[in-house]
Amino acid sequence: MTADSDLTAALVGAKAESASVEAGAMTDVLDRAPFVVVSSSGAQDLSPRRIRAEQLRQLVHSKAFIVGALILLWWIVCAIFGTLFVPYNPLSQSLLNVNAAPSAAHWFGTDSLGRDVFSRVIVGARDILEIAPLATLVGTAVGTAIGLAQGYFRGAFDMLVGRLVDALLALPTVIVAFLFIVAVGANTLTLVIVIGFTFAFIIARTVRTAVLQERELDYIAAARLRNENAFHIMFVEVLPNVLGPIIVEFTVRLGYAIFTIATLSFLGFGVQPPTPDWGATVASNYQYLAAGYWWQTLFPALAIASLVVAINLVGDSMEAALLQ
Repeated sequence: MTADSDLTAALVGAKAESASVEAGAMTDVLDRAPFVVVSSSGAQDLSPRRIRAEQLRQLVHSKAFIVGALILLWWIVCAIFGTLFVPYNPLSQSLLNVNAAPSAAHWFGTDSLGRDVFSRVIVGARDILEIAPLATLVGTAVGTAIGLAQGYFRGAFDMLVGRLVDALLALPTVIVAFLFIVAVGANTLTLVIVIGFTFAFIIARTVRTAVLQERELDYIAAARLRNENAFHIMFVEVLPNVLGPIIVEFTVRLGYAIFTIATLSFLGFGVQPPTPDWGATVASNYQYLAAGYWWQTLFPALAIASLVVAINLVGDSMEAALLQ
């Protein structure tokens, strides 16, 4: 009896120790899992709603996101309502105030035609914030569709588009856009189409990678067993699960779009004078730097830099929250 009792006790102890080890391992896994929310009852809540709430909480508490969002909001306000609060008409010339240095009357000074630089910088946000988001949206929509098809169908279509993407990535975006605009002509619609087309294949590569990770999961197999068509599986089943990378890619490409538009304007292929535009303003005034008229170039350049930095801050914060 004593031996049997000792054997039983040993077995019970071994099972208890095994259960303790398994529980410890499970706790360690859950501690490392992202967005695990503990409810009041102690249960682990991994519902999409709670995950989104946790992602939003991380964004709200991110200093980089707040700073970037505030700078971006300022330029959006300037683009929409800038003409209502600028002190001067950005197109008005004053030959008596040519090349005036920054002062209380002209905060950012005046240019070689006597136009108020502050007013032109504020109003100049309009065109760049109309073209860049629209071009990025077109590129994201087209790129998402191509990437979904590449990742889902694979095969010859994936290989063909992949080679085209490789060819486009071999050239800088500005050069590709420049070639198209020279061939077609410079206008707002052309800028939107060209930049959107250029970004579409780059975005498609990111979406394809995300889809490849999803296509072998059980919910895709279940959809196929239900005889769902490919369009339904790609846009109803897969797309909601790859929105995180798509949103992050949109913010990244938006910064590139702003830089591309400013560069094309600097080269004379963007928004045409006399419409206020940051890139065109830098191009028309940088030659006066040697004469000491630094303000005509500095403030438009700072506007471009601040907008790109703001978008990058927002994009990096969203990437940290959505893709961790």
